[in-house]
Amino acid sequence: MIAKVFPYKLNFIKPGGTSRGVLHQKETFFIKLWSPENPEIFGIGEAALFRGLSAEDFPNYAEKLTEICENINDYLPHNLHLLKHYPSIVFGLETAYTDWLFGGNRIIFDNQFSKGKNGIRINGLIWMGQIDDMLQQVENKLENGFSCLKLKIGAIHFEQEISLLETIRKRFSPESLEIRVDANGAFDFKDALSKLERLSALSLHSIEQPIAAGNAGQMAEICKKSPLPVALDEELIGILDSDKKLEMLKLINPRFIILKPSLIGGFLSTKEWIDLAGSLHLDWWITSALESNIGLNAIAQFTAQFPLSMPQGLGTGMVFSNNIESPLELRGENLFYGKAQWNLTQIQ
Repeated sequence: MIAKVFPYKLNFIKPGGTSRGVLHQKETFFIKLWSPENPEIFGIGEAALFRGLSAEDFPNYAEKLTEICENINDYLPHNLHLLKHYPSIVFGLETAYTDWLFGGNRIIFDNQFSKGKNGIRINGLIWMGQIDDMLQQVENKLENGFSCLKLKIGAIHFEQEISLLETIRKRFSPESLEIRVDANGAFDFKDALSKLERLSALSLHSIEQPIAAGNAGQMAEICKKSPLPVALDEELIGILDSDKKLEMLKLINPRFIILKPSLIGGFLSTKEWIDLAGSLHLDWWITSALESNIGLNAIAQFTAQFPLSMPQGLGTGMVFSNNIESPLELRGENLFYGKAQWNLTQIQ
C-alpha cells in the first residue's frame, strides 16, 4: 500500500465560540491510500487533530503522521493497535483503509444511511456568543425544524446563560424542544452542584462535562448528587485500555457518555465504549468533533450501524466555508447521504 498526507485548514463561516476560546480555523489532515497496482481506486481518511483537545496534540504531529504513512505497510491491515496512542491517526487510517477495501467510493459502512434511504436525527448546535447572537442562532435552528438543541455554555456570565435558557424554555416546553448544554469543563467543582440545581429547574435533557476532565473523584460526586443528568465527553479522551475504560465508567457512573471517534481512537475503540456502556446500562450518543465532510461521513455511516433512540451530534461539518463537497445534506433536523457527488480537488 501507498499512503500520502494532505494538510488542510478548514475555515469557519462564522467564528465558533466555546469555553476554550473562539475558533476561526480548524487544522486537519487527509490521508489518501491506494495500491500501486491500481492507483485509480483509492481510499480517503481524515486524521482530525483537534488542537488543545486531542490526546496526541504535540508540535511534531504532522511529521509523525507523515512518518507513519511512509511506513504504512507496518500498520495496515493488522497492526493499527501499535498506533493506539494516536487516536486521530487510527481514525483516519481506519477510514481510508475501509474506503479503499470497498472500492474507493466513500462508502465506509454499507447500511440504510449510506444507501441514502434513512437519515440520522441530529441536534442543532448553538455556539457561545453574545445573548442576541445566541438567540438568533436558536431562532434559525428552530425555523429549520430542529427539536433538540445543544448550547455551549461556560464562556459568558452564568446569569446571562440562565436568562437565555429561561427565554427559550418559556417559548418551548420540554415536550416540544429538548435542550442539552455543554460546559466543556468550565465549572469549578465548588459551585458546580449549585449551578446544576439552577439549570435543572429549566427541564434540560443533560449537561456535558460540567467540570474539567481528569478529576474522576469529583466527577463521581457530581454525577451522584446532580439533579441534572451528566454526560461525559472529554473525560473519555486518552483512556486507551479496556480495563481503564470500565474502571472509569464504574467509578463516575454518568447517565450518558458522548463518543467522538476521532478523539477516542476510531471505530473499534468507539464500539468498545458502546459495549462497556451497555454492560453498565449507560446511554450514549455519537458526536463529530469539527471534522471535514470526509471524517463526518465516516462517523455518520458508523453511527447508522446502531439502533438510535436519541438525536446524535453530527452537525459540525456544516460550519466551514471550504469544506469538501459531499453528498451529506441536512433535511430539517435529519442528516442524509444524498445524491450529490464528492469533489476531492483539495486532495490531489
